[in-house]
Amino acid sequence: MAATASAVRYAPEDHSLPKPWKGLVDDLTGYLYFWNPETNVTQYERPATSSHPPKLLSVSSSVQVLVQHHTSSIPSYVPAAKDDVLYRNGYGNGGPKVARNGAANGLGNSSPPPPPSSALANDISPDAYCRRHEITVSGGQVPPPLMSFETTGFPPELLREVLGAGFSAPTPIQAQSWPIAMQGRDIVAIAKTGSGKTLGYLIPAFMHLQRIRNDSRMGPTILVLSPTRELATQIQDEAVKFGRSSRISCTCLYGGAPKGPQLRDLERGADIVVATPGRLNDILEMRRISLRQVSYLVLDEADRMLDMGFEPQIRKIVKEIPTKRQTLMYTATWPKGVRKIAADLLVNPAQVNIGNVDELVANKSITQHIEVVATMEKQRRLEQILRSQEPGSKVIIFCSTKRMCDQLTRNITRQFGAAAIHGDKSQPERDSVLNQFRSGRTPVLVATDVAARGLDVKDIRAVINYDFPNGVEDYVHRIGRTGRAGATGQAFTFFGDQDSKHASDLIKILEGADQKVPPQIREMAARGGGMNKFSRWGPPSGGRGRDSGYGGRGSSFGSRDSGMGSRSSNGWGRERERSRSPERFNRVPPPSSNGSPPRSFHEAMLKHR
Repeated sequence: MAATASAVRYAPEDHSLPKPWKGLVDDLTGYLYFWNPETNVTQYERPATSSHPPKLLSVSSSVQVLVQHHTSSIPSYVPAAKDDVLYRNGYGNGGPKVARNGAANGLGNSSPPPPPSSALANDISPDAYCRRHEITVSGGQVPPPLMSFETTGFPPELLREVLGAGFSAPTPIQAQSWPIAMQGRDIVAIAKTGSGKTLGYLIPAFMHLQRIRNDSRMGPTILVLSPTRELATQIQDEAVKFGRSSRISCTCLYGGAPKGPQLRDLERGADIVVATPGRLNDILEMRRISLRQVSYLVLDEADRMLDMGFEPQIRKIVKEIPTKRQTLMYTATWPKGVRKIAADLLVNPAQVNIGNVDELVANKSITQHIEVVATMEKQRRLEQILRSQEPGSKVIIFCSTKRMCDQLTRNITRQFGAAAIHGDKSQPERDSVLNQFRSGRTPVLVATDVAARGLDVKDIRAVINYDFPNGVEDYVHRIGRTGRAGATGQAFTFFGDQDSKHASDLIKILEGADQKVPPQIREMAARGGGMNKFSRWGPPSGGRGRDSGYGGRGSSFGSRDSGMGSRSSNGWGRERERSRSPERFNRVPPPSSNGSPPRSFHEAMLKHR
C-alpha cells in the first residue's frame, strides 16, 4: 500500500542539509528520506554537494528514486523511538505534520511525495529485500523473509493487535527471524538495539504457546532472560500489550523489589516469565518456580548479560530447563564469549545478521564532539554545555561510577534540574526518576551504563559522556540514546589521557560516521597512551578500562539491584556462582598485617564503582 501525504511528516530541522533539500519521515515505516521541492526528487541517501550526481532510476510517473552506484543506498532504515519494537505510526514529537495540501512550512500547494520505498515495496524480491536491509543468514535451509504482515500467517487476533497499534510492516530482524522461529529452529540474531528484536521473539512465542497449551500454574512455557530490570519491564509491557487478546499471562522477576508480589504472580500462573538471572536464581533456590515446562528460551542482550558476569547464573538456570527446547539468542555484538555460550546452549542454529556484525558504527545523525578535558575542568565544561542547550531539553550525562553520578547530581540539580539513576537505587526510585525524565519534569538524567541500552525515552537532545566508557561498544550505545527516529542529536565526550588506550578505536568510529577527529586524539593514538600534561590533575575519574577481558565492564551497576551476577577479572565471571546475596562478595577486605592492600583489592573496590 503506497504511503499517502497524511502519513508523511517533516523530520526535525537539520541546518546541515543543503538547500532546498528537506528531511521527511514516513510515519508508516519510520524511514527517513530527503526531498528536493524544486525538482520533486526523493532519495534515501543524504544529499551532498558533490560534483558527481547520483544515477536516476525512474520508478513511477510521480516518484523518482535517486540510487547511488552502491547497492546499500536503498534504504537505510531508522528505528522507531521506542527501542526494540516495530516501527509505529506517529512516533516522536519532532517536526510538524505535513498537511495534505503541502501547506506546512510555506510550501504552497506542492505536496511532498511518498517515500521511495512505497513505490518499490510491493514488487521487491526476497533477495533484493535482504540486500536492501543488509540481511545475511547462515545455517542452511533458511526460509525467505516475511516482508508483510499478510504473509506471516499470524492468527487474526494477533494481527488485530499489531495493526491496531499502527504498525505497517515488519522490521528486517522480524521479517527474517519470524519464519525461522516458527519452524521451531534455534536462532542467533545479531542486530543493533532499537531494531525490533523484542517482537522478533515474542510473536513466535505467542504462537508457540497456542500450540503447547500448558497449565501456567505448573510453571512458565516461555522464559526470557534480560540483563537489567529496565529492559525486563519493557519486555513485559510488550508481552502484556500484544498478548492481551490471546489471553497470555506474563510476569517479571527482577531484583531491587520485594519478592512477595512476584511470587504471588507465579502462584496465579504465568505463561511467560521475563527475568534477570540473579532474581530468578534466588527464586529457584527457594523452590518457588519450576522451569520443567519451559520449551522456548530467549537470551536477550546476551552480550550485555555476559559482560555483567551472568554466565554462571545463566548456565545454572539452563540446567533446570529441559534439553528439548527451542533457544533464541538476541545480541547486539558477536564476541568470542557470546559465540562460546551459543555453541554450548543452541543446537544447529540459524544465524541472522542485520548489517555488518564485525564493524561497529555510530549513527551519522549524531554530531559527535570529542573534547580533551582535564579532570578538574570537567564540571565547568559540563555546565557550559548544559547552558548552551535550549531550556527544557532532555540530556543524559553518563558517568562511570555511582558515586560520581550522585556527586554530579547534587552539584547541578539546583541550576538544571537533574536526577540520578544507577545500580544502588531501589526500583521505586529508578521508576520515579525515569518517569520524571520522560515527562520532562527533570530534564537532565545522570546515569551509569544502566541507561546505555534499551531505555525507552524519546526526544533526548544531547548525550554527555562525563567519563569515557570502558570501550567503544559502550560509547556507541551511549550516544545512540539521541538522534533516534530520523532526528538529529549531539554527543559531547570528555576524553583524558587515562582514556588514550581507546583513542585508535574511537578514531575509527568517528571516521566511520564522517565526524571530525581532534588532533589531540590522533596524537594519543599515535603514541599508544602514556602520561601527558593532564596527569598533573591527579587520578582520573574515568572508568576502569577493560584490562581483564569482559569481566568488570558495567561496573556502575549494583550487584543486587537488578539481579546482577558476578563481576570478574578472569573473563566471564568467577566460576563460583553468586546467585544468593552477590553483594557480600564485593566487601572491601581488611588490609593485611603490614598495612598493604590485599591481593584482590582491585576487584573488591568494584563495590564503590
